Amino acid sequence: MESPGEFPTQKDTSKKISNEASVVFVLGGPASGKGTQCPKIVQHFGFTHLCVGELLEGETKSGSENGKMIRNFKLEGKIVPSEVTVGILQQAMQQSENKKFIIDGFPRNEENLAKFENTVKVEPQFVLFFDCPEEELKRRLLNRNQGRADDNPVTIEKRLKVFKESTLPVINYYSSKGKVQKANLLPQINAQGSVEQRALIIDGHRRMLISAGIHYPRATPEMWPDLIAKSKEGGADVVQTYVFWSGHEPVKGQYYFEGRYDLVKFVKLVGESGLYLHLRIGPYVCAEWNFGGFPVWLRDVPGVVFRTDNAPFKEEMQKFVTKIVDLMREEMLLSWQGGPIIMFQIENEYGNIEHSFGQGGKEYMEWAAGMALALDAGVPWVMCKQTDAPENIIDACNGYYCDGFKPNSPKKPIFWTEDWDGWYTTWGGSLPHRPVEDLAFAVARFFQRGGSFQNYYMYFGGTNFGRTSGGPFYITSYDYDAPIDEYGLLSEPKWGHLKDLHAAIKLCEPALVAADSAQYIKLGPKQENRFPKPEYKILLHVRVVYWMAHVYGGNLHIQGMDFSQYGSQSRCSAFLANIDERQSATVRFLGQSFTLPPWSVSILPDCRNTVFNTAKVAAQTHIKTAEFVLPLFSNSSVPARFIVRNEDSPQSTSWMTAKEPISLWSEENFTVKGILEHLNVTKDESDYLWYFTRIYVSDDDIAFWEKNKVSPAVSIDSMRDVLRVFINGQLTGSVVGHWVKVLQPVQFQKGYNELVLLSQTVGLQNYGAFLERDGAGFKGQIKLTGFKNGDTDLSNLLWTYQVGLKGEFLKVYTTGDNEKFEWFDLAVDAIPSTFTWYKTFFDAPAGDDPVALDLGSMGKGQAWVNGHHIGRYWTMVSKKDGCGSCDYRGAYSSGKCRTNCGNPTQTWYHVPRAWLEASNNLLVVFEETGGNPFEISVKLRSAKVICAQVSESHYPPLRKWSQADLTGWNKSRNDMTPEMHLKCQDGHIMSSIEFASYGTPKGSCQKFSRGNCHASNSSSVVTEACQGKNSCNIAISNAVFGDPCRGVIKTLAVEARCISSSNIGYSHY
Repeated sequence: MESPGEFPTQKDTSKKISNEASVVFVLGGPASGKGTQCPKIVQHFGFTHLCVGELLEGETKSGSENGKMIRNFKLEGKIVPSEVTVGILQQAMQQSENKKFIIDGFPRNEENLAKFENTVKVEPQFVLFFDCPEEELKRRLLNRNQGRADDNPVTIEKRLKVFKESTLPVINYYSSKGKVQKANLLPQINAQGSVEQRALIIDGHRRMLISAGIHYPRATPEMWPDLIAKSKEGGADVVQTYVFWSGHEPVKGQYYFEGRYDLVKFVKLVGESGLYLHLRIGPYVCAEWNFGGFPVWLRDVPGVVFRTDNAPFKEEMQKFVTKIVDLMREEMLLSWQGGPIIMFQIENEYGNIEHSFGQGGKEYMEWAAGMALALDAGVPWVMCKQTDAPENIIDACNGYYCDGFKPNSPKKPIFWTEDWDGWYTTWGGSLPHRPVEDLAFAVARFFQRGGSFQNYYMYFGGTNFGRTSGGPFYITSYDYDAPIDEYGLLSEPKWGHLKDLHAAIKLCEPALVAADSAQYIKLGPKQENRFPKPEYKILLHVRVVYWMAHVYGGNLHIQGMDFSQYGSQSRCSAFLANIDERQSATVRFLGQSFTLPPWSVSILPDCRNTVFNTAKVAAQTHIKTAEFVLPLFSNSSVPARFIVRNEDSPQSTSWMTAKEPISLWSEENFTVKGILEHLNVTKDESDYLWYFTRIYVSDDDIAFWEKNKVSPAVSIDSMRDVLRVFINGQLTGSVVGHWVKVLQPVQFQKGYNELVLLSQTVGLQNYGAFLERDGAGFKGQIKLTGFKNGDTDLSNLLWTYQVGLKGEFLKVYTTGDNEKFEWFDLAVDAIPSTFTWYKTFFDAPAGDDPVALDLGSMGKGQAWVNGHHIGRYWTMVSKKDGCGSCDYRGAYSSGKCRTNCGNPTQTWYHVPRAWLEASNNLLVVFEETGGNPFEISVKLRSAKVICAQVSESHYPPLRKWSQADLTGWNKSRNDMTPEMHLKCQDGHIMSSIEFASYGTPKGSCQKFSRGNCHASNSSSVVTEACQGKNSCNIAISNAVFGDPCRGVIKTLAVEARCISSSNIGYSHY
């Protein structure tokens, strides 16, 4: 037996280690993340992974004398003797067929190093060092679920001491030889006054980041590349998305990552585009998504209480969050692995409801943060609207304005995870609109006042396909007034103006990252000089605060109010703000005068030249239409409002119809005494739950009603979303509301009557505490009133329950034939019918323009195309009042600048091109309240009209600026010329110039008129430059148009019409 410090000599059958062997050492403190990442490196680069800790542990478990010795050394916190460690390692290398080794946790000290090089005689190619602060290592070791059996505060302290005293010298040795590569898996938000407090660190550099919110399930995978490309073209650095638990785990333990839920594909597309990704795992998302993104099965977990210190909930939440993080790591999608993910989010706006749970809320929040950090993802974690977020979690702002937000520690950067650029919409509501001047003002103010990460919620809103819209009562469209609309088209001028803003901010980035904070300067004259009248002095006192400058730059020095001295021009950027809602301001800054429109920010990347003002919009405006698709043949005997074809009649406009039975048809229905809660029965597999019972009416009851001139009624204390009441198969009444009282008069016949209550959901609650308790259907007492012998408690009766529609159960919306459902031809003059199915076939419109289904002739229901559920529809009209003029100035709220009052909230429904075949597309509609399917039409969504107004006082286009220009101002006069940029959507060209005037034109898009000053060649110049082209640029200059009125600032106003380039003989430039 050898001594405990010696390792047994290998048998002669062992092989020598080849001189060609390639070795990489991986070092880091305990729990630094090296163990979880080495297998990924092995998987993708073909190394053999040798974990020295595991090799030693294996020897310990073998029961050998060496194993006992190794165990004793570990208990003492000491490093195992080098000859033992190297001997075990050498044996493992000799037994491998591979020549490439990644050795994890070695060499632990200089003795290890020397012994390895003398024995194995191989020098490492490089050393990968997982750098992690000591406090973080302690936290991970104490919090991780699967650690060493001897992990406790005492042994952890010993291990860390050994690491510092023994391993760090090894790292320094290899660093001196240029062989150390650091992998920092911590959020770069720590030390006060350091680089990390100002911004996120990417590739060793501070970054000012613009993010575009895109929810992958709200578009098809075929749309994703274009949406990502348009986000990048618009100036985004990052794409942000939630992760939708309900879509990925629709059944407990059964995961789904395909189709619109192919998260890995989406993340990879973002990475391939060169953008970063912020993944908001939640897993609560709100997002106006059904049940806030929670799978409905979660409410059935015994003892569960959502989002508090509740073991059943935390167990399921941790499983899902771990699943997503592991998936991203396995797919090499984290930034340190070369992937795009730079940040995760845990929970979502929990600070809004934390108080509802008392101490349990606080404990849950801390648990969620610790659970997330313990996953060792290697990227920062965010909690939004969480003022008590722990030290290693970034707390972020959500809202319309976040320029005044400060995180809960000066060690953290200022992040804006949700910049609400619009708002969601409910059925029967008007449409939200946030003016781009105000949105740009909010963003500029955020970066002006120290922000470093800003995300548009939403940059693309998309569509709530199927039954994914939350609420209740949120519409199918999730357009959100975003820069990219629901169909994937640019929303102008919002997209273009923000693109210019982003370019201006990027020009300031060198100065913004060079300073930890700005120099803040109040601008404007002294109040006595400007406003001598006493009554104005108070007003001016406020106004001086309204005009302000924030100046950024390295080694910047500004002396005195004359601003005559300033530092390095290449490192100086300024934001000049006027937050007065009414008046413009002329201010002096660095010896120059600047005019600031009200509620605006001017951006000066070099502290001298204005390149952008948030209130001066040069971007074009789009007027979008849903163009009616013309019939293929003009001799149709039926008005061809819907283009349909089938094999028998290529120009048919026929519809077929089938009635949904108001009766028992399901073999799975059941009968129990009492009223059951809606979701407990349906599990949200359908919007519809039928309640059947029988009511006996005597002669005395009828006589009582006639004598007293009263009617019986169904009374329900509280009901949500929609209730339909049927008596003997006939619809008697409907009630719509969110937990509203019901008193529905009914008419019974003598004898037995069938009473049917149809409870419907229109999106489950997605916001608030105790979501698991909200439920659906009915609450409180349910009774029949008005009978001679008093009220009847309906909860004492036997009820038969039936889930869903027969058409749903038979899947009549699929393309396969279904003989179990009886379809009949629908007459053109048929009376609109309730609870009716309709189907027809249609050809896909030619071209690539997005397709919309106009369901304005229908009532309420759902629609499918080729088996794809395009969503709920409801032709509910909004109130006539509430819309009017829109002034961008002043704080925005969701009730400001509303549009579409007095019209149906939504009539057009997106049908993705990817869901269409060239011909014979099946459209199936389920109608609840009665409508005319012959009025349904297919339309193409496009921007047919584009307009722009740009004056001589606008700034040169941002694309002409560069950092070189800002280092030394050397622009020629031509370079200072403003330009108008016009562009039709892809695949379209400008077919005609409807209006053009250079001078003093009046009005707005589609309402332009000539002013007193007009250049006669305006139309010819613009036509020559633009007609027949997809895009064009026109200089706003007398050199181009001549000078029609000297001494007057001229403006060019243009209105152009765009058509598909496939429909005209012009070339597409």
